[in-house]
Amino acid sequence: MTGSCFVDTNVFLYAHDAAEPENALRAQAWLAELGDSGSGRISYQVVQELYANLIRKRLVPPETAQRLCRALMGWQPVAADAEILESAWAIGDRYGLSFWDAMIVAAALRQGCRYLLTENLQHGQVIEGVRVVSPFEAEPRALGGDGF
Repeated sequence: MTGSCFVDTNVFLYAHDAAEPENALRAQAWLAELGDSGSGRISYQVVQELYANLIRKRLVPPETAQRLCRALMGWQPVAADAEILESAWAIGDRYGLSFWDAMIVAAALRQGCRYLLTENLQHGQVIEGVRVVSPFEAEPRALGGDGF
């Protein structure tokens, strides 16, 4: 894999959702590859959303959710600041994205990510130089190839 990949909250949630086993396996494969290679990146927004949704959807007990979120500190989460906020507003206006999706893109840009792994945006779309990749339309080994 060439370049870092920002991972949206939905990928982590799929990895823990037994109701959709095929999607869970795909998400788990992506997260394993990105974790093993050290190329996965996130923001504190992702950590917060992950914790809240794991608990709200009762996918895991609170103690497990806390453990999972603590383990993600090695993924170098970036905190939202004034620069990310301004960037998100501009990106949201330019591309017609929701505020929260624009915050994810702005955080990916801050970390110099080449890819954004999410199902919330159009697979293959390029936003400010970051290519959107759906974990359900591509395999981890495809990143960095000329096909992307």
